[in-house]
Amino acid sequence: MKKIIILIIFLMMFPALIQAQELDATVTINVEQLQTASRERLNTFAMQVQDYLNNAKFTRKPWQGDKIKCFFNIFFTASNDETSYTAQMVIASQRPIQESKLSSLIMSVMDNSWSFKYEKNQAMYFNQSDFDPLTSFLDYYAYLIIGLDADSYGPLDGTEYFQKALDIVVKGASSSSSKGWQLESASYNRRALIDNLLNAKYQVFRQDYFEYHYNGLDLFYAKGQRQTALNNMVKLIRNLEKNKDQFDSRSVLLKVFFDAKAGEFSEYLKTYPDKSIFTSLKRIDPSHTSKYDEAMKN
Repeated sequence: MKKIIILIIFLMMFPALIQAQELDATVTINVEQLQTASRERLNTFAMQVQDYLNNAKFTRKPWQGDKIKCFFNIFFTASNDETSYTAQMVIASQRPIQESKLSSLIMSVMDNSWSFKYEKNQAMYFNQSDFDPLTSFLDYYAYLIIGLDADSYGPLDGTEYFQKALDIVVKGASSSSSKGWQLESASYNRRALIDNLLNAKYQVFRQDYFEYHYNGLDLFYAKGQRQTALNNMVKLIRNLEKNKDQFDSRSVLLKVFFDAKAGEFSEYLKTYPDKSIFTSLKRIDPSHTSKYDEAMKN
């Protein structure tokens, strides 16, 4: 009872710990393709977006653990008038690997289709009820980052955040700024990625994704656990190969996953005694064959 009272007093004294935000975002912009006047109107844009991502409370509940390290690199491609912009953005996130000072790349995607209106120094508000081409785009990726991070710590723990991302997609697709929010047959598509994550046929993959990180990478540097860790990492690959025919050959989820993990597989599995694991990887992820061939040689 005393411990409970002490905990309550501690939380009352330090309420910021309860309200800790989820993201530790770094935002950069590139405006080289814009006219001088447009560049000047974007002087504070990067800092405003960074403040928005780092200060919004996306989960509406106490956040446990470290903030998620993530990066938003924005490349402006056009400005049609004083307030209308189009841009591309590269979004990446990572999580720490336990028992080490290393991190694991969780996601790295390029989104080529972002159009929005922005006035210099305009306020950015977190609003889950209405769709806004600027902030809703940021919210979508915030929920995606949080969901993938949660999935790496608990089986299917990211589902509620993926559902929030889907809600944004649906609103975006029915808005006047629907480009990029509707389902398209492209190598990368926001709707397709969320559809995959919430599709029941990918649940086994998401559970293996948890095992790969929590009982794989996080055990790799623990004393006497390396072989167990490797076995849990390999399990994901073997199951993907076994279930390959059940998945869409152009699955956006698997593309995003392998774009982030191909280098990691090559590094961690290059000493794995059964080299057929790289044959399996080439079969299910042919786009990174050269990396796997190089790892086999080593």
